[in-house]
Amino acid sequence: MPPTIRRAVIPAAGLGSRLLPLTRAIPKEMLPVGDKPVIEHTVRELVASGITDITIVVSGGKGLIQDHFRPNPALADQLRADGKTDYADAVEEVADLARRGHITYLDQHGPYGNGTPVLNAARNFGDEPMLVLWPDDVFVAQTPRAQQLISAYDKTGCPVLALMPMAVEDSRRYGVPVIQEDLGNGLMRLNGLMEKPKPEDAPSQYAAIGGYVITPGIIDELREQTARWHEHRTGEVYLTDAINAYAAQRAVYGQVIQGRWYDTGNPGDYLIAQFASALAHPEYGPLLRTFVAEHDAPDPAH
Repeated sequence: MPPTIRRAVIPAAGLGSRLLPLTRAIPKEMLPVGDKPVIEHTVRELVASGITDITIVVSGGKGLIQDHFRPNPALADQLRADGKTDYADAVEEVADLARRGHITYLDQHGPYGNGTPVLNAARNFGDEPMLVLWPDDVFVAQTPRAQQLISAYDKTGCPVLALMPMAVEDSRRYGVPVIQEDLGNGLMRLNGLMEKPKPEDAPSQYAAIGGYVITPGIIDELREQTARWHEHRTGEVYLTDAINAYAAQRAVYGQVIQGRWYDTGNPGDYLIAQFASALAHPEYGPLLRTFVAEHDAPDPAH
């Protein structure tokens, strides 16, 4: 049996430039989706999937993330004194979530690129596999995305990438997997990823989205990438490059995720995530549907 996955990394050091000017004041990870900041959705997914050691890799200006998960007994006591027991319970439950996930924070150091925070966190993980989830993704699924990835890893003992079907015309937005073999039930062996190909060049109709099981071999490739980062055309260290280098010699798999994926990293998709969350809310959903129906109705004056 492959080693049990107990640890996860959430890279949260990005600038959120696609959401400026909003993210000048609020880290993109703290923007609300429904009644929770987006990063809390990710933490809840990990804890629900049995992860007991979460590292959030941050940069300057991300103190609100730590404040959100930090216990605040004075606030909870004040809410209870005011008779707002439900709100007090909610405040305490978020802190308990952080305790169960054993959240720790790590400042990012090294070259730019999404491989650097993974490598930073791996220094504390030894030779254990880990999950890597981006903090601007929200998944709604009967079985959490993280658990689906863990199940695929348990079957293969190899790195696993989360995949979702895509319209081929959207291929310029994603890393697109090169599929070697379809093993059924959404599990595929991959030859690597093609980064943001033209639609006519896309090797499949799947997108690699925000979720990975990373093994020590991928970490070794990241170290190699970092050692010569200055040779890269952008001067950045990419997780995709490490995965492709690894896949050239050893097995890498993709797992098609069952569920709905919402990307909150750009304005349009963030609004869709907000709208979908509001529609699903038992109290606010009916209000929103009524509002939309009234404003879609023909104007009697015309």
